[in-house]
Amino acid sequence: MTSPGGANAPLTVLLYHRVLGEPDSLSPGEPSAAQFDAQMAILSRTFRVLPLDDALSRLADGTLPSRALCVTFDDGYLDNLEVALPILRRHGLVATFFIASGLINGGRMMHDTVTETVRRLPTQAVDLAWMGLGIRTVGDVASRLVLIDDIVRKVKYLPFAERSETCGRLAAMVDGDLPNNLMMTSEDVHALKRGGMRIGAHTHEHPILSKLDAAEARAQIVKSRDVLADILGSVPTMFAYPNGKPGLDYTAEHVEMVKQAGFTSAVSVAFGTATRDSDHHQIPRFCPWDRDPKRLVMRLVGHPLRHKVAARV
Repeated sequence: MTSPGGANAPLTVLLYHRVLGEPDSLSPGEPSAAQFDAQMAILSRTFRVLPLDDALSRLADGTLPSRALCVTFDDGYLDNLEVALPILRRHGLVATFFIASGLINGGRMMHDTVTETVRRLPTQAVDLAWMGLGIRTVGDVASRLVLIDDIVRKVKYLPFAERSETCGRLAAMVDGDLPNNLMMTSEDVHALKRGGMRIGAHTHEHPILSKLDAAEARAQIVKSRDVLADILGSVPTMFAYPNGKPGLDYTAEHVEMVKQAGFTSAVSVAFGTATRDSDHHQIPRFCPWDRDPKRLVMRLVGHPLRHKVAARV
């Protein structure tokens, strides 16, 4: 009743970033392997989980089955291959992975620079006045989580060059190098494809597109396409906007850039479900925050009724 098939079919698209081998107290929003396995087990029994490109084609044709759902990942973390892929294959599921091409082969996400720095800060007062956060005392997990959130909010929307400089200064506050093996290598990305998964682009260096000038934004979009094409031997046709909030993180100008680069579809983080009338270059997605798989299913069952219209630019 809530998710019929055919011309009136809604499409629900889930967004993940990481699947951790073991829970991490400083990354409470990321599912562990056991949690992800339980989710995929019940989703594979309850919904018709389709590859995103196939689902969008059937959505346009009016032939989408009832209870249609897609699983996607952003960024290109190594645990996507090492942890998530075996679980997906065990349950017979195909997910789509959007890769920030400039972060593979030793790169690191801004959020991970912040998290891994705060993880290593000694239990004492820390002077962060230089970035407008004053003197902070870190010790237990709760205080470190608060600090991570505060730093990310300060840094995320800085101009890209300033954001990179700030992250470098932050990392220099702790002894030793931060991990540079969190993301996949080129071979890992190819292994995902060989494993039957779909690969899409996610810009080259994961900037907020709205914080770049037009030439820089276009270069980020096109370079991600070209780097992934060289790795995979085929040109990716799907794209994900970094951060992905319509009107804030990307604009109509960036939607046109994505179309001009040859991408036939793109996903955002507008909260909603896609319908036959949806803009295929602004497909909504949301993160499945329910760790209990039965609660997740109940939320997904009602999702098409509560969130029929997604924001777009």
